[in-house]
Amino acid sequence: MVTDSETNLLYLADTLPQFYPTFCQSLENVLRQNEVNYAFLPGTKDVWAVDYMPIQVASDRFVQFVYYPDYLQTIKLRKTISDVDAICETLEIVPEKSPLLVDGGNIVRGKDRVIMCDKVFRENPTVPEKTLIRELREYLEVDHLIFVPTDKADKIGHADGMVRFLDDKTVLINDYSKEKSEFQSTFRMALHNAELDWVEIPYNPYGNREKIQANGIYINYLEMEGTIILPTFGIREDDVVAKQMESLFPNYNFALVNSNEIANEGGVLNCISWNIKSEARFGKAPLNYS
Repeated sequence: MVTDSETNLLYLADTLPQFYPTFCQSLENVLRQNEVNYAFLPGTKDVWAVDYMPIQVASDRFVQFVYYPDYLQTIKLRKTISDVDAICETLEIVPEKSPLLVDGGNIVRGKDRVIMCDKVFRENPTVPEKTLIRELREYLEVDHLIFVPTDKADKIGHADGMVRFLDDKTVLINDYSKEKSEFQSTFRMALHNAELDWVEIPYNPYGNREKIQANGIYINYLEMEGTIILPTFGIREDDVVAKQMESLFPNYNFALVNSNEIANEGGVLNCISWNIKSEARFGKAPLNYS
């Protein structure tokens, strides 16, 4: 499995500057300042690129799952589902196709393991549980799948807003101390059973007006080779998280970008990113870093 720390080419949806011009300009400034190689995906219909683009499992292998989530099932919202086949054709990528319904935001990548919310079982009700697990392991080329409980208040159900890998043995998790004790214990038990240690980072979505909003969720940062870009929200936790992350990743360059504009719509930095390993640089579009 290609991990975020191995990637050095970032793609953003070409709808991002259309829908969120102020945020996109700020992000592009940060990317240029930190010499992050990036380009825009052509012909997208929404900005949440990680969810619908293929998963890179090796330098020369991509897997495309079915993107047809339950939270986009009105006529209006179905029109926001991008034509991934057309995008991949433009980029000259030919992914292996899977019939399984999986959002990319629900795949948190480690070297030989993946963490997912258990919502994936509800999304594939006709596939027996053991079959689903076996096929996911084969498609993703990992030895271990770790399933954490889906937050009942989160209709999206993506693990990248809950947990990220620090290294092979340790993950970063949200500080869920204000959440229901049953959810906390089930979540930690899943990590414990997988023999993972964890470090909590601040988590403060409690001032949001709508449940869909992701303001105050720092764990959805963008990680690439040698660089981490952290979201900020103009709240007191911003400085606390920045200092903590710098101590956890001493060999990384850090940058901050105010992410309230996109967080208001339910996602943060990992959600809008499709970052891949440079050996798989198939895209024809000119890169914006120079």
